[in-house]
Amino acid sequence: MWTQLCESLDVLRVPLHALRHTCVSLLLAMGVHPRVVMEIVGHSAMEMTMNVYGHVTLGTQRAALDQLDEELGE
Repeated sequence: MWTQLCESLDVLRVPLHALRHTCVSLLLAMGVHPRVVMEIVGHSAMEMTMNVYGHVTLGTQRAALDQLDEELGE
């Protein structure tokens, strides 16, 4: 069904599991509390959410370092 939907919309089909990883990573990057993310995706352990599904993007790293730079510059 997923493949048919992607083909009908003429969009790149990515594995559904990859979308799950993306969902977790985006929610965490948005600042959603990890416990809330864990509940949304149905994990029973925080380690699964944070260590397996939570991928840190380069943009998130840059934003964190920029924030640190601002704090240290004051």
